Amino acid sequence: MRITSRPSPNFGPRRDGLVPSLIVLHYTAMADPDEALERLCAAEHEVSAHYLIHRDGRLFQMVQEDMRAWHAGAGTWRGMDDINSRSIGIEMDNDGASPFSEPQMSTLETVLPEIMHRWNIAPEGIIGHSDMAPGRKADPGPRFDWARLARQGLVARSGTSEPIEDPAIETFRSCAARLGYPTDIDDATLLTAVRLRHRPWGEGPLSQEDFAALPNVSHFLV
Repeated sequence: MRITSRPSPNFGPRRDGLVPSLIVLHYTAMADPDEALERLCAAEHEVSAHYLIHRDGRLFQMVQEDMRAWHAGAGTWRGMDDINSRSIGIEMDNDGASPFSEPQMSTLETVLPEIMHRWNIAPEGIIGHSDMAPGRKADPGPRFDWARLARQGLVARSGTSEPIEDPAIETFRSCAARLGYPTDIDDATLLTAVRLRHRPWGEGPLSQEDFAALPNVSHFLV
């Protein structure tokens, strides 16, 4: 696959000898892809990512994978902080409200397995910005096709759990924490974040369907 180099000055060494164990997916939240690319490469904005996938399928690399890009910000996953030092950041050219284009999804499906292989990252290590920063971030958003990636074994598959008879928020919080979600947030924020990833059409109070939408968590409930 052709990769266009567009170096960003916004990076540094990974801290404490860390190597990538996660891939964090984002959307740019900008209407103009050229402006998004300029922003990610402008020193004054102090933000970057390793890759940007244009809506037409072109792949731009801004930071080398062994370096620490500035894409994740504050947040945790599986109890780990400094996600920038632990991850590869991929920005998807998308305004946050539109469907993701076929060419860019096709490019993502090509580049993801290559990165996963290079760094030995499991499908469970592919997360959204909203997963590690609930309430602060919503990308890649409800229009992102996680199910498409799951069918190819590239991400954890949603909807492999069973509904439970009495859906309690304490049990849901425990399941979400086992999956990796932060625990220092309120119930509503956590439910919104989990739904963005596993049940974006979900509404209303916590339900049996929210448990059923999770990756297999049956062993959490034994």
